[in-house]
Amino acid sequence: MQTDFEVAGLALLGRDLEARPARITVGAGEIREIEELRSAPPLWILPALFNAHTHIGDTVAMDAPREGSLEDMVTPPDGLKHRILRDTPRGTLVAAMRGTIGFMAGAGTAGFADFREGGEDGVLALREAAEGLPCRPVAFGREGGETVAEGIGISSIRDCPGAEADVARAHREGKLVAFHAGERDPLDVEGALALDPDFLVHCTHATDAQLREIADRGIPVVACPRSNWVLGVSSSRDNPPLRKMVDLGIMLLLGTDNAMFVQPDLWAEMAFTATMYRLDPKTILSAAIAGAECLLSPAYIAEGSPARILVLDPALSNLAYSRDPVASMVKRAGPSDIRDNYLF
Repeated sequence: MQTDFEVAGLALLGRDLEARPARITVGAGEIREIEELRSAPPLWILPALFNAHTHIGDTVAMDAPREGSLEDMVTPPDGLKHRILRDTPRGTLVAAMRGTIGFMAGAGTAGFADFREGGEDGVLALREAAEGLPCRPVAFGREGGETVAEGIGISSIRDCPGAEADVARAHREGKLVAFHAGERDPLDVEGALALDPDFLVHCTHATDAQLREIADRGIPVVACPRSNWVLGVSSSRDNPPLRKMVDLGIMLLLGTDNAMFVQPDLWAEMAFTATMYRLDPKTILSAAIAGAECLLSPAYIAEGSPARILVLDPALSNLAYSRDPVASMVKRAGPSDIRDNYLF
């Protein structure tokens, strides 16, 4: 990949994603200079995306017929996905995950946070699948996999006896701690909060009091709206309560959850979130980027940051007629609009 280049267009700069005509100079994969311009070519430049919650091992169960409740489908140790994973040869699992990582890279996703089943070998299989690809995993191991991963990923605390000891060890070792919480009801949120997590995933049914505590403690929440609707744990824009999260100042991140149910496509996730939850487009776009700031490295277009940037060409489709480029990026853009995909 070319590591020294210049690109000019309407760029979303800094943490606030401020839209400015600018020329960006990159050297050795790093943003060396940003020069604001009076005018610029009709291109849109934005930070690469980051998928803050996935289960990409589930690729091997893609679009399997639904059988029963949420618990029947995904709850360890004997949900449908877990049975399929146990029956899948390692080589097939690695190839399937590699295909999904390649899809994400092609869609402008620089990295992803994956809850990885299968213990230590499950984490090693994920790393093997990602080798040489520009979309980087941050692994949250389970079943002992946290010993070789960047963090530990806990299903609902009520489904994981002994989680307290595993989490305490992860904290001692300086690893990240993430919980599924509040997905089907609010009854496991307080148990997760008691173990001092770095992230919570879902909070689909978190109460107002729980949300206030999450906000006061500065804990980011990863929302996965499409998955929540597919799995039947959401049926209105009140679940997950994204508007309340944003109003309280909770850092909102976007993830796509199980590859079993939805493609790990953050463009589709953003468009769905905009349609169903009617948040400000810049808030949604930030949620699809900011996970990298928490888990990978600086995420935004700023001097000195890695040049993980996307260049969209509105002329490739009807986006050239947009009167609000940020809104169009969130509601209408997709992988086919990407002219250049720089993932360093």
